[in-house]
Amino acid sequence: MSSLITRRTFVAGTGWLCGCAALTPRLGRTAMAGQSQESWPAACVDRILKHLGHQDCWTALQTVGADGVEVEVAADLSLPSLFHPTVKYSLATPADVERFADDAKTAGQQITAFCVHNRFAEQPEVEIKLCGELARAAQTLQVPVIRIDLLQGKLERPDFFKLCVQSLEKILAATEQTGVKFGIENHYTTTNDPAFLDALFDAVESKRLGLTLDFGNFYWFGHPLSKVYELCEAYAPRVFHTHCKNIRYPAEQREKQRPMGWEYKQYARPIDQGDLDYSRIAAILRKAGYDHDLCIENEFLGSAAPAKAADTLTREIQFLKRIRESRP
Repeated sequence: MSSLITRRTFVAGTGWLCGCAALTPRLGRTAMAGQSQESWPAACVDRILKHLGHQDCWTALQTVGADGVEVEVAADLSLPSLFHPTVKYSLATPADVERFADDAKTAGQQITAFCVHNRFAEQPEVEIKLCGELARAAQTLQVPVIRIDLLQGKLERPDFFKLCVQSLEKILAATEQTGVKFGIENHYTTTNDPAFLDALFDAVESKRLGLTLDFGNFYWFGHPLSKVYELCEAYAPRVFHTHCKNIRYPAEQREKQRPMGWEYKQYARPIDQGDLDYSRIAAILRKAGYDHDLCIENEFLGSAAPAKAADTLTREIQFLKRIRESRP
């Protein structure tokens, strides 16, 4: 790792870390005090909040009744999907972290995960460094998991697999003291493939490497509905974080192996109106001992008027809360 970091970057990073270390006791309380302590917070990804018609992200979260939010992080540690009329949120400096934590506390919102859109196939060194920086910020803020992406790009599968193993091992080694977990999203062609996931987990043996399990993505990929439940059961012990979406296919298509992404735009639905039974999914997670968020990723709220989008997300949040409250 040292060969990837210049002296100037090291000195700057050390200053940032020293500043955060001084803030850790207060920021740890700030990030969590007064927030929902539900073991299954009903959350949503921050990218959808802009569709609800509110002037700031915190009001949007409060209005729909969310317990928490997954926060998208850009390469410069800015938080581009959190919006406010006077604040540009970031994790780039201790002062940025402090303001972000204070505003989350004031809004009563738990930050359930950070989300980065990695490009390991194009720039592995950049992504390794970013994950290390973000893990240290997550430790300060008591955010337990970072959602990461493994997209194959133009690499051949064997070369990409080798790159993933090497990159993840470096990230895990560099962030060991933070305790922060990394959840690979089952996404697009590569990580929706159980063969790839199984080989990766066998090669990188770490309790801190698991999944951001997106139930709808397995269905979108083309897996038959019954196989989606089988995959959920198989991977439930590795789930650190979730994305919840749904699709309602015609009855004759549900148990077929469909082409990847088949008619997704036409058949996507809110989580309470699709083929995936979230009560059944919750039971699978519960049996495996899962104890983190249920996080909505409705990808079509932007096509609705703001009032309708807000009503839909509010209903989805309440649906997840009913599932949570029905636990034995």
